[in-house]
Amino acid sequence: MTAAAGKQPNFLRRAALAFALVAMASGAAAQAPRRQETRQAPQAASEVVLSFAPVVKKAQPAVVNVYASRVEKRPRGSRFQDPFLDQFFGAAPGGQSARSLGSGVLVDASGLVVTNFHVIENMTDVKVALADKREFDADIVLRDQRTDIAVLRLKGGGEFPVIELGDSDAIEVGDIALAIGDPFGVGQTVTQGIVSALARTQGGISESGFFIQTDAAINPGNSGGALVDIKGRLIGVNSAIYSQTGSSVGIGFAIPVNIVRVVVAAAKNGQKLRRPWLGASLQAVTREIAESLGVDRASGALVTEVVKDGPADKAGLKGGDLILSVDEQAVDTPESVGYRLSTKPIGGLASLTVSRAGKPLTLKLPLQPAAEIPARDPVKLRGASPFAGATVVNLSPAVIEDMSIQGVSEGVVITEVEEGSAAAAVNFQKGDVVLSVNDVKVRSTRDLERIAVGRRGYWKLEIGRGGEVMTTVLGG
Repeated sequence: MTAAAGKQPNFLRRAALAFALVAMASGAAAQAPRRQETRQAPQAASEVVLSFAPVVKKAQPAVVNVYASRVEKRPRGSRFQDPFLDQFFGAAPGGQSARSLGSGVLVDASGLVVTNFHVIENMTDVKVALADKREFDADIVLRDQRTDIAVLRLKGGGEFPVIELGDSDAIEVGDIALAIGDPFGVGQTVTQGIVSALARTQGGISESGFFIQTDAAINPGNSGGALVDIKGRLIGVNSAIYSQTGSSVGIGFAIPVNIVRVVVAAAKNGQKLRRPWLGASLQAVTREIAESLGVDRASGALVTEVVKDGPADKAGLKGGDLILSVDEQAVDTPESVGYRLSTKPIGGLASLTVSRAGKPLTLKLPLQPAAEIPARDPVKLRGASPFAGATVVNLSPAVIEDMSIQGVSEGVVITEVEEGSAAAAVNFQKGDVVLSVNDVKVRSTRDLERIAVGRRGYWKLEIGRGGEVMTTVLGG
């Protein structure tokens, strides 16, 4: 027992030897120089790390933040009479300050920025912050409510980063798309998705009614930002989302770059934006209409009325014709026809493919702007009538086109309502068309100026608004 107790058991001898070997290895490792890692290019596709970083680096410098504001006059009787409350609520001396935040895209090295009309609507002061943290004041060069596009010019000059313009007619459903902008004012953000649909018609976004749909996350503040393809080219300007919460649910809409290109060209040349005018009324094709026309699909745009001596009349278009394509681009709806024409410059001809009595026909449409006949002849109304303080112009194809007036072709249209006037008190609005007063037809601004004088026991008014005609009676 005693002798056995003086010897180490076998497992203890093995443990001691292991610890000694570990200590020797650690010491050798501490003294040996660190081996340099070898870097080499991927030798196979399976070794490649995929990333959108190169696309973002190409496009991101041209995406900007847009800050717009205006000072609103404080209405009489406003509860904000306390200077502290004015300061707390952001009011400037003499009124409250309204602000708007959005995004934009630099499209010309001289400093032209494209954003949404609704970002700068009714705003007077605009600032633009670039991705490199520089900030510039900006002038509003062009506003176009119909397309929801506005063009700004940065003050100060210099060479600015620009984005390459793509071709929105070349993209397909399923293509990868990146949205770049400033959602919720948190800073420049990139989201990724696909092109979900093309030629979406969504009322209330803008009146051009033709959009790229994407599931790339678009949120408030992204308006005016860039939708780019996998090569970093601009394919659309983010404009709106469909959401019941106010945040992205994966249904966003962008204005196609082919419309943006036309607006930018007008801004560069310092011209008023003029679009080719069809000179005809169109109707969507239902299944019943398709059956009556002898066609197998409810597609195209049905001509219901042709304006005499307008471009459609000159082309030989007739009521009952079914427009199937514009310059070999298929059209499914009246909005599609309007979109295709809006991407064309004034001058030259467009080729219309139509079906007439079941037979195909090709017509050449002159690309002309809407006519200014009769002349606008603006008149600001005064006196004691409900129209006092309103400015009206004659209705013409050009005015109908510019102000997107629907449902009427005669009368005079209100273009401005003076604040605090009788017209404002009655709630007349820009775009209202005055059709008759006390059962007397109004055919010109001078007619209304003559009719709306003096005091009356009552005023019976027939007004066109939003495609509907309303009749109302006001006390004298």
